[in-house]
Amino acid sequence: MNNLFFIAGPCLAESKEMLFEVAEELKAVSFSVGCEIIFKASYRKANRTSINSFSGVGNEIALNWLAEVKEKFDLKVLTDVHSPDEATLAAKYVDLIQIPAFLCRQTDLLIAAGETGKTVNIKKGQFASPETMIRAANKVASTGNSSIMLTERGTFFGYNDLVVDFRSLPVMQKNGYPVIYDATHSLQRPAIGEQSGGFPELIPHLARGAVAVGVNGIFFETHPNPKTAMSDKDTQLPLAFANKFINELFILNKLVNNLIV
Repeated sequence: MNNLFFIAGPCLAESKEMLFEVAEELKAVSFSVGCEIIFKASYRKANRTSINSFSGVGNEIALNWLAEVKEKFDLKVLTDVHSPDEATLAAKYVDLIQIPAFLCRQTDLLIAAGETGKTVNIKKGQFASPETMIRAANKVASTGNSSIMLTERGTFFGYNDLVVDFRSLPVMQKNGYPVIYDATHSLQRPAIGEQSGGFPELIPHLARGAVAVGVNGIFFETHPNPKTAMSDKDTQLPLAFANKFINELFILNKLVNNLIV
């Protein structure tokens, strides 16, 4: 049976208090629903729409906050990296290393991430086909690290828009690695303004579609008050909805598994 897991948390480590608020809620949901939740937050954002966009409070400060989340709430923690040096640094603090979609072809970065020995989650580039993602996975696997996940987060559909082709989920699963659906970034409208826009009202609908297709995990960003978020304010799920969102998808996953012969 496919035991659906979740990767969830705020887009960016804005403050320790906010991280702890989100982690406390997600830990409670994990316990009540009976599912695994991996805590996610970027310690810095290198890919920003505008020069005026906030990129972080400082690497060491934010990474120490993530290490505290891991210790205090007994949650596995994921963060994304942008260079080989960042992969080495972040691996000292977190359990999983994430490769951003725009960097999924960067050989040196993929190899450095693999060499950390951590689980590596590779996001499929908005420009990449699902078939080509095995090449990115092979770069990580060349280090002897086979703990790899692949994430679908939408494909460019003209200017400032993305579309999700759900065929990509089973196509990538053929590679033998867990496949995750990113329920929030796939609904972005990239670079539509000073921050990317989006369609947050569609998050539950497309997430249900991914579960129905048979995805292994769901990724989503969540914030206590998305409208005040310093990054991705138009696509983060309000934290108050996280319990209902996760519970409904977990139940749906059980129904789907019972239908599969």
